[in-house]
Amino acid sequence: MSNLTPGPPMAAGPLTRAVLEIDEYAAGLGWDQPARLFALVDTDRLRSDEPGLAAQLGLDEGTEAGSLTPVEQDELPAGTPIDEFLATIAWPEAVAGCALTVERLMLPPSAEASVPKDLDEQALASWVADHPDRQEVRMTVAILRDGTREAALRLREKDSPTEVLTGSELVPGLTEALAATFED
Repeated sequence: MSNLTPGPPMAAGPLTRAVLEIDEYAAGLGWDQPARLFALVDTDRLRSDEPGLAAQLGLDEGTEAGSLTPVEQDELPAGTPIDEFLATIAWPEAVAGCALTVERLMLPPSAEASVPKDLDEQALASWVADHPDRQEVRMTVAILRDGTREAALRLREKDSPTEVLTGSELVPGLTEALAATFED
């Protein structure tokens, strides 16, 4: 299969496919978007428990067994740090996992040595935003109740479905914050 074929790779597991589906959705909205939170539900269970909703979402019987359906949640509250907001979430049992997509500025590791000391959070954000080597990145991170995790990273300067990097350990801090939403 060609890497230029639209959609997630055929060999990818259900979580990778869901992350890439969310990444593609976010890419369609363009850049400079707010963070978005998604519940991940087992598609077969959704079809059996909520047939009307499944039909509305276009989930026909041809959908691969074991697949996950992302369901976007309400907009995150403006001005609330993501980690604080995630600490307020508890998912019902029907939710198999969750995902978050967020845009951030990042610097290459070589820039770490030049970070000024004693900057508060706002000053550091301003310094990063003005840095000539900064990169804009969209991160889509997901976790299942069993701890399985996946992430997709898309750089603004390489904004193409064929340039999306995936892996389970790409954004560990954000993944841990999402995992906490499933703790009792």
